[in-house]
Amino acid sequence: MAAAAAIASPAPSASLLSSRSSLSLSCFGQNSKFSLRATPAALPALKHSSGGKKSRRNDDWVRRNAKSSADPDASSDEFSSLESNEPDSSGETSSTSSSSSSPAASSFLSVLCPLLKLFSSGDPSKDRNFTLEMSTSYLSTLARLPWGSKSIVAPSWEDQEITGVPLKPLQLFEFESCPFCRRVREAMTELDLSAEVYPCPKGSRRHREIVRKLGGKEQFPFLVDPNTDISMYESGDVVKYLFQQYGQGKSPSMGLLESTLLTGWVPTILRAGRGMTLWEKARSEMPSMKLEFFSYENNPYARIVREALCELEIPYILRNAGSGSRSTKSLLDVYGSQEVPFLVDPNTGVRLGDYKKMLVYLFQTYSEPATES
Repeated sequence: MAAAAAIASPAPSASLLSSRSSLSLSCFGQNSKFSLRATPAALPALKHSSGGKKSRRNDDWVRRNAKSSADPDASSDEFSSLESNEPDSSGETSSTSSSSSSPAASSFLSVLCPLLKLFSSGDPSKDRNFTLEMSTSYLSTLARLPWGSKSIVAPSWEDQEITGVPLKPLQLFEFESCPFCRRVREAMTELDLSAEVYPCPKGSRRHREIVRKLGGKEQFPFLVDPNTDISMYESGDVVKYLFQQYGQGKSPSMGLLESTLLTGWVPTILRAGRGMTLWEKARSEMPSMKLEFFSYENNPYARIVREALCELEIPYILRNAGSGSRSTKSLLDVYGSQEVPFLVDPNTGVRLGDYKKMLVYLFQTYSEPATES
């Protein structure tokens, strides 16, 4: 069935190649939509050799290398390090000015980040005030209203041949509250791209270490494209790359790149840092198969669920299903639903279309069991 083919996940593996370094990333299990029996999956050893070499492709801004000699202690674990202009191992600095840090911004972030961590340090599994939750999420949506809600490249349903779709799944390492990660997710919604998402909250037990080994430092977002053997930091560069590679000649919506420094922080502040820090009771072992989440970036309900997935550090397959997306028809054909967000857990056979039920399910299923006092 064509719809089933559109929703199937290819084998999740990637190789990152450069002239002097060889790295490999095998993802954590394969998600099957129709077989719900879990199979064990282990994280393979990551091979890494020093002396990454920088090469240039795609208008001289795509970076393909592993900055293996970068000082592991040089990158801060705060927002101020997300899009920094730190020198890499060759002494060169990033070329993306749109995401660079200024002294004033760093000073602002040094105050903001501890406050956000304080506000988000409560127990996310407890009953919530959903009136407040939805009010702040809707305001966040309004702040980013022009971006991350619809596909601008999806073909008509009658098209038999779909172009501009990666054969192997993109892999995105990010965390929900990061405004620069948000910029990339907005671009993916516009491009109707699915991706394997590896949440990297502060306190991460798994995914941040993978980024450090692959790229040399903890900086987010970090994109791996196994279709072109490209891995890269810097959200501005990532967005430009995605549009050049998969945009079918389209350009990002007006203001998507420029607006991040103006309104990109609004959801982060309004949501009080949700989706920023690993919850202390998150289960240490990963699901055998990735969850599947139908969403689009600026959906206020989906935002709250993505925050939970990040705080639990659960890897998942993101199916962007904005207005005009192929995934909306696939969702209806395969799962018989038109609801977004929609969560599928092949490990348990659970399918949910209500964001409140998703929150309860995720924290009950993927939290450590309570110990008797």
